[in-house]
Amino acid sequence: MAKEYAPLQAHPFKPGATFVRPTQQLPERVTLNDAALDVMTDLRHVSVLNVRAKTSMDKANAKMIRYGVRMLLVLDDADTVVGLITATDILGEKPMRFLQDMGGTHADILVRDIMTLQRELEVLKLQDVEKAKVGHIVATLKKAGRQHAIVVDESSDGTQAVCGLFSSTQIARQLGT
Repeated sequence: MAKEYAPLQAHPFKPGATFVRPTQQLPERVTLNDAALDVMTDLRHVSVLNVRAKTSMDKANAKMIRYGVRMLLVLDDADTVVGLITATDILGEKPMRFLQDMGGTHADILVRDIMTLQRELEVLKLQDVEKAKVGHIVATLKKAGRQHAIVVDESSDGTQAVCGLFSSTQIARQLGT
């Protein structure tokens, strides 16, 4: 016997509506001996902030400021990660070197002109991070001389997908230093 289902009542969609963004609750305080996952921005739970390689450097900087971050993944038109750009890239020597080499004005600089290319990056594997402590991540960032680390999940065929990020600023905040 077929069951009857009544339709739900429809309501007007009000002006000014926003949308829900995923959030991740990280512990406010951690120690070096806590699980590394306690300080990782988990992209399985929050949306990654990104920028296209063809975006102007100034727009990328404005996006970082607006969202309170210091790094963006750089994507191509196929949503493949082609690199990353940091606040240090934008505010450091790279823009001046680019202008000296290529000419033009500050407004002409695109993300692709100063980003760190994918082939120059090293990543951490999720399976290693899952067994690591916060202290391991701090040591890894120090050894690499970097402010950020990218975490990838690798499938059985070797394909990688970025699934997490570490930020030395975030870790320091959670450590209370």
